[in-house]
Amino acid sequence: MADSPCADSAQQGTREVPQAHGAVQGDAVRGRHVSVVIVGAGFSGLGTAIRLLREGYRDVLILERADEVGGAWRDNTYPGCACDVPSRLYSFSFAPNPMWSRRFAPSAEIEQYLRRCVDEYNLMPSLRLGCELQRAAWDPERQRWDLRTSEGPLTAGLLVLAQGPLSEPAVPSLPGLDGFTGEEFHSARWRHDLDLSTKRVGVIGTGASAIQFVPHLQRTARQVTVFQRTPPWIAPRRDRPIPQWQRRLFQLAPPVQRLSRGWEYAAREATLPALLGNRTMAAFGRRGALAHLGRQVADPELRAKLTPDYALGCKRVLLSDDYYPALGRPNVDVVTDPITRIGSDAVFTAPASAARDGEADARHPVDVLIYGTGFRVTDATYSQHVIGADGRSLDEVWQGSPQAHLGTTVAGFPNLFLMAGPNTGVGHTSLIYMIESQIDYLLSCLRLMRSRGLAAVEVRAEVQRVFNAELQKRMAPTVWAAGGCVGWYQDRTGRITSIWPEPTWRFRRRLRTFDPRQYELTVERDAPPALAPVGPGRTDS
Repeated sequence: MADSPCADSAQQGTREVPQAHGAVQGDAVRGRHVSVVIVGAGFSGLGTAIRLLREGYRDVLILERADEVGGAWRDNTYPGCACDVPSRLYSFSFAPNPMWSRRFAPSAEIEQYLRRCVDEYNLMPSLRLGCELQRAAWDPERQRWDLRTSEGPLTAGLLVLAQGPLSEPAVPSLPGLDGFTGEEFHSARWRHDLDLSTKRVGVIGTGASAIQFVPHLQRTARQVTVFQRTPPWIAPRRDRPIPQWQRRLFQLAPPVQRLSRGWEYAAREATLPALLGNRTMAAFGRRGALAHLGRQVADPELRAKLTPDYALGCKRVLLSDDYYPALGRPNVDVVTDPITRIGSDAVFTAPASAARDGEADARHPVDVLIYGTGFRVTDATYSQHVIGADGRSLDEVWQGSPQAHLGTTVAGFPNLFLMAGPNTGVGHTSLIYMIESQIDYLLSCLRLMRSRGLAAVEVRAEVQRVFNAELQKRMAPTVWAAGGCVGWYQDRTGRITSIWPEPTWRFRRRLRTFDPRQYELTVERDAPPALAPVGPGRTDS
């Protein structure tokens, strides 16, 4: 396939497409032992599987609770959904896509890219769709993971958690919400069956998703009320179609595309000092964002509502050319007073000041509520169901503050690898770069385990502690720690556990080689379960 994003695969070839999308059936999961089990079929999970297969590891199984691959790009189908990282950076480095249609690819196009990667790299035999991991517990005696899934039990030598940070929608807990009689949904669960043309729609939240779907609502709904807790910093998006000649050039001359990708990476990395404490660059970015606001919002009262009072970058900087204009339309209201309760057909708000002289709460009639409130990044529920060597879950060990070594391995949890784990997020470039660095680290570990006959590796607790102490020290001068705002970069204890506080190339350099001195190593008496012979999984007695 000349126009395939995965055309550089070393394992191309035709295949017979199975009748069902999940080629591995339930009876093939039950009771099976697998060398490597990957949880999640988004960028992290699929990328890990592809690299493992290319390295010769065939005993790999991907568990995906949904019926299709794609992760966040499968789940988020709201109008206007698109990536806010330039397309030429938003793909696997080993599977470039020369055919992106726009500078910022729409979600459906990204989902199709991932599906084509599944086809080109022949991942279907390794996929089990509609199979949810319900519990994972490390067995110290047998040196393996015991897994309970919706399709039955199985065991694994290595467990890779690749659900992604944007897999669990965060829905606000608001007084009276149970009594709301209208329709309500999160942006990641968009109700395409609803006709909003006659509806009064209330939008709670003004994050990255909301600024993409609010312009659509303004054009289609009768009335839109945006309930804003904190105004985001917004910079110009400057999206544009990618001309056909450029797509053809990238297709015919892959080195040109790689050069373009490298230039984009360097350009994005050059903006990082503004987030790490460089005041001059931060002031330059602030002036640009305020100028963008001034050009697009003429009404001084609305402009005041939309002007952030915290440092640029403390929360995620958003990109949009149509959000501000949408808020200025006659059928859109922006409400900045806090929500006090939800009625049967209205949202009630009141000024933050406690002294209101008996003034009643303001009533805002709504027929539909849409939550643009993001995702559970630092308190995802999967941590409750992964049990380590001492019988405690990740949730119990972390106690609301996720920590890992290099964002990838966790003390007390042998043979567990996290993709896009704690402190691997980025606010300026592509997360895929970080994920590929972690995949390299996993592969380096597997080579070591194979060469030394190891059954298990577990990062030393002191190594993890020192790494995270160093990380928080580096975090102190950054905008995320000193910017005067509270956002999803922080966990519930106030620590910054989502973002990486250095250039991304330093992360890659640190994960290039697995250092056995940082780990407790367990030698297997027989063949290491993490490195079973090439071939299909086996059934243990």
